[in-house]
Amino acid sequence: MRCPYCRFADSRVVDSREADDGQLIRRRRSCPECGKRFTTVEEAVLAVVKRSGVTEPFSRPKIIGGVRKACQGRPVDADALALLAQKVEETVRARGAAEIPSHEVGLAILGPLRELDEVAYLRFASVYRSFESLTDFEAEISALREDAAARARPGASEAAATT
Repeated sequence: MRCPYCRFADSRVVDSREADDGQLIRRRRSCPECGKRFTTVEEAVLAVVKRSGVTEPFSRPKIIGGVRKACQGRPVDADALALLAQKVEETVRARGAAEIPSHEVGLAILGPLRELDEVAYLRFASVYRSFESLTDFEAEISALREDAAARARPGASEAAATT
């Protein structure tokens, strides 16, 4: 690492710490030439591969923007959208790949959005999964009802956990 003060080509790492829940690494460095200290921040870049083959950096604001459209007119606040985007990023980063297809990002959105607001989930899913008929909506609504009924039954969560 080049020293920002004297431009010497090498530096020594004095201390390393994780920051931002492990997403960043802060390194305290010392220049052997001039003796000054400085801090560097390292971040792993997560790239999203679109259907066209173009790659772009993962963007929480882009996730929030897409989900906000589905939540339009629904009682969902900005904090809930930010939390959803964080969950999506954590899910995607947990896969451990430097590049991830945009399709997998969409799948990672569906779960948290379903928990957040079912109407917004249906809106998003209808576009994301390209619903073509009323039958597609009916099938998804039936699945939502079955899940809601399973959660409402006493002991349903324990029975689901043991299977």
